[in-house]
Amino acid sequence: MNEPILRVTNLQKRFGDLHVLRGINFSVEPGERIAIIGGSGSGKSTFLRCLNFMEIPSGGTIALDGKEIGKSRGREGVRSYPEAELRAVRERVGMVFQQFNLFPHMTVLENAMEGLLTVKGMKRALARERATRELEKVGLETKLDAYPGRLSGGQQQRVAIARALAMEPEILLFDEPTSSLDPELVGEVLRVIRQLADEGRTMLLVTHELGFAYHFATKVIFLADGVFHEVGTPDEVLKAPRQERTRAFLERFTEFTF
Repeated sequence: MNEPILRVTNLQKRFGDLHVLRGINFSVEPGERIAIIGGSGSGKSTFLRCLNFMEIPSGGTIALDGKEIGKSRGREGVRSYPEAELRAVRERVGMVFQQFNLFPHMTVLENAMEGLLTVKGMKRALARERATRELEKVGLETKLDAYPGRLSGGQQQRVAIARALAMEPEILLFDEPTSSLDPELVGEVLRVIRQLADEGRTMLLVTHELGFAYHFATKVIFLADGVFHEVGTPDEVLKAPRQERTRAFLERFTEFTF
């Protein structure tokens, strides 16, 4: 049988005495779209950041295409992570953040090109061509020379998505990509994410947009207290949750409709 594209085994993350992730096990198949839901402080963002090693796990293993990242140093659960290996992982596992993290002194096109130039070492003409193509995909072909400060929040987030796409990642991680947006701007970003889903991309999305999650996801995970309390299809988790903790969480979202 083929290995999943991503496999997580007993993932742990501690910040001092705070135990944020408590032994998570799961796998992702190519083309899966996974929505991760849960309350504030449940560990959702930390979980995503561990997957592309913006946070270094405190224990457990993460494997891409069957190859574990990092090297065991002899004691169980303790691993070293050479920076060159982590850079390669981050190229394969792209991240889109809540706060767009654009460089204010660079144009839209320059922001989308930056990773191609500095991380991939691509020639400027090729980087420009690829970045332009991805910006066109997210509907920003008329904004190439604009600066982030002249864009709406939704447009800035679409630049961030284009920047991630330009790196040609195998997996895309979205950390509450609409949470910083005014309500009228949320739809334009969700439409781009829906378009990427229709292309068959492998994606993990942390979101409070439960209606979108229902139609977007092939699998939904409810995360609380650093563990997966419930995992299943959108119908199983969002329409007929088995766990009382999941039901109590969903009751907060009175506006949630299918």
